[in-house]
Amino acid sequence: MLEQKRVLATSIPGPKSQALQQRKTAAVSAGVGTGLPVYIEQAAGGILRDVDGNQLIDFGSGIAVTTVGNGNQRVIDAVTKQINDFTHTCFMVTPYEEYILVAEALDELTPGTHAKRSALFNSGSEAVENAVKVARHFTGRQGIVAFDHAYHGRTNLTMGLTAKNMPYKHRFGPFASEIYRVQMAYPYRWPTGPEACADEAFEAFVADVHAQVGEDNTAAVILEPIQGEGGFIVPAPGFVKKVADWCTENGILFIADEVQTGFCRTGDWFASEHEGVVPDLITTAKGIAGGMPLAALTGRADVMDAIHVGGLGGTYGGNPVACAAALASIETMKEDDLRGRAKAVEAMFRPRLEALADKYGVIGDIRGRGAMLAVELVSDLDKKTPDADLTGRINKACHAEGLVTLTCGTFGNVFRFLPPLSSGDELLSEGLDILEGAFAASV
Repeated sequence: MLEQKRVLATSIPGPKSQALQQRKTAAVSAGVGTGLPVYIEQAAGGILRDVDGNQLIDFGSGIAVTTVGNGNQRVIDAVTKQINDFTHTCFMVTPYEEYILVAEALDELTPGTHAKRSALFNSGSEAVENAVKVARHFTGRQGIVAFDHAYHGRTNLTMGLTAKNMPYKHRFGPFASEIYRVQMAYPYRWPTGPEACADEAFEAFVADVHAQVGEDNTAAVILEPIQGEGGFIVPAPGFVKKVADWCTENGILFIADEVQTGFCRTGDWFASEHEGVVPDLITTAKGIAGGMPLAALTGRADVMDAIHVGGLGGTYGGNPVACAAALASIETMKEDDLRGRAKAVEAMFRPRLEALADKYGVIGDIRGRGAMLAVELVSDLDKKTPDADLTGRINKACHAEGLVTLTCGTFGNVFRFLPPLSSGDELLSEGLDILEGAFAASV
C-alpha cells in the first residue's frame, strides 16, 4: 500500500514521463489526448505514483471511476479470485452467476420499488445507446430529447446527444437523426435569475418539445441529474421532477444518465434521489466497478422485457472480472458508508471554496453535491464572462505541485473536484492548500 503522502521527486512531468510521452506521440493517435502527461506505475487510495517516483494527490478519480480508491483490497481480492476461476465465456453463450448478482444489486439499489431488469455493457456510451434503443422499441416512437450542456458519450448516436462540439463532435458528423435539444435549467446563467429558473425552463421545455417534436413522437427524454462534462450543472430545484412527471403524463420514458453521478458520488446512491425522481431507465458506469470496464442499463421490468431475445448484449458486456470488481465495490460502498463520506467531503470542500471566492473575486458559482463539486471561473462577476484562460493557468499550477485536477464546462471555465471517497481528510486538506496556492499564483 502506497503511503498516502504527496512526494515531489522531480519536476512535473519528470524525465521518465517525458520520454514516455515522446513514445506516446510516436505510437498513439494524436486524437487521444492526455491532460497531465505523467505516467503512472502504481496507485492506492487517493495517491498516484508516477514512473519518476512522484506521488500525486488525486482529485479526479480517473473521471469519477475509482470512487472506492485505487488498490481497494476487496476489489483486488475479488478480481484475483475471478481471474483464477475464468476471465471470459460471453454471457450470451455460457452464462455465469456474477452477471446475475450485479443485475440483482442494481435492481435493488436504483431508485424505485417497482420490478426492474438490468443489462450489462462496457461503457457509459454503450449504456446510453442501449437506453435509446430500448425506449424507441418500447414506445414505437423515434424522437429523443436531450439538453444544452449535455454529455452522453462519443459513439455516433451519443455524440448526437452530446451538446459540446470541441473536442467531442468536431467534423465527426453526420450524427444519428431524430435527436432534439432543449434548454437546461442552468441557475447561474438563467436570464431572469435562479429563482425563476425551474418554472421558466420547464415551460420552455414543454413548448419546445411540443413544437419541435410532438409529444406523440417522443420516445424519451434523457437528462443527467447533475450534468458532468457540461460543467457540473445542478438543475434548478424541482426542474428534474417536473420533467419526469411530464414524461409520465405523456407516455414518454424518462432516462436518467447517472454514469458520472452514480454510486455514492453525490452523497446518495444516485443523484436522482436528491430530487425524488424515479427514472423509467437509468444508465450507470464509471464508479460501478472500481476501475474495471463495466456499465449497465436498469429499468422498469415491462420496458426492459419488451425487447426480443438477442436484442441486447455484446461480446464483453458483463465480463466476469468486471462483475466481480463491481460486487466488491458495492460491498465497500455499503460497509464503509461512502454515501456519508461523500457528504463529509462536501462539508470540507465548500467552506474552502467559498473562501477562495471571497478572496479572489473570480469564482462566479460554487455548485455540486457530495464529492462532485465545481467552481465556475469568470473574468467579470456581473457579466459572468467565462474565463477559460485563468482556469487553464490554475489547472497547470496545480499539476506542477502534484495535484491532479480536472476542468470541464461548455465554455472550458469550470474546475471539477472528484476525489476518491477513500481519501483521508489530511490528504484532501493538503490538496485544497495546493489549490489555494495555485489561485494565488495565477489570479
